[in-house]
Amino acid sequence: MLNYEVDPGVLRDLVPSQTALDLWQGRALVSMVGFRFLKTRVLGLPIPFHRDFDEVNLRFYVVRETPESVRRGVVFVKEIVPRAAIAWIARRAYDENYVALPMKHDIRFPAAEGVGHGSVLYEWRHEGRWNRLAATFDGEAALPAENSEEAFITEHYWGYSAQKNGSTLEYRVEHPRWKVWRTTEAILDCDVGRLYGPAFTEFLREAPSSAFVAEGSEIVVRRGACSSP
Repeated sequence: MLNYEVDPGVLRDLVPSQTALDLWQGRALVSMVGFRFLKTRVLGLPIPFHRDFDEVNLRFYVVRETPESVRRGVVFVKEIVPRAAIAWIARRAYDENYVALPMKHDIRFPAAEGVGHGSVLYEWRHEGRWNRLAATFDGEAALPAENSEEAFITEHYWGYSAQKNGSTLEYRVEHPRWKVWRTTEAILDCDVGRLYGPAFTEFLREAPSSAFVAEGSEIVVRRGACSSP
């Protein structure tokens, strides 16, 4: 997870209705996130040859206040997966901006559980060029401190997607708190303008404001429901 501060104006038109930007200490953040789906099921059913795959996404953070609670969530600018069928299912189910591109990864976790040196690399090919998201880390994984930036990034448990009719799809994401490692090196080598739009270029070409690697866990993405436009 490589995290970058951006001008809030870059995100304003992407914020779904009935939500607002969720700022970290007054700063608008976006995150480049790479991870592996493993043993995936859709509506409880495994899809042959589509259970284990990579994803890289660019996301930002929003909040929605309801009579019951304050719901902190994420909005995806674009999500990259390696197979067209996965992108098609995700677009149909959540109307998210999924694209299918050739991808590969190299993940090396510490020999001792949660302690030691490791590295993570995700690559994707776009318009004839391989892009990459990479990090190295060392030490011991630990739960992030309450009210830390790591907690802010990892503990948004809702997803929001603007729909074509002006409504907003809201869905719940369930997982335990994740332990994280601070990175010793983080790299984003990407043609940002062509992939995400020129508005993001000046921000994502700088060094990230923070970077870390999360252990991950089992995760459940609930069916979504649309609010009125």
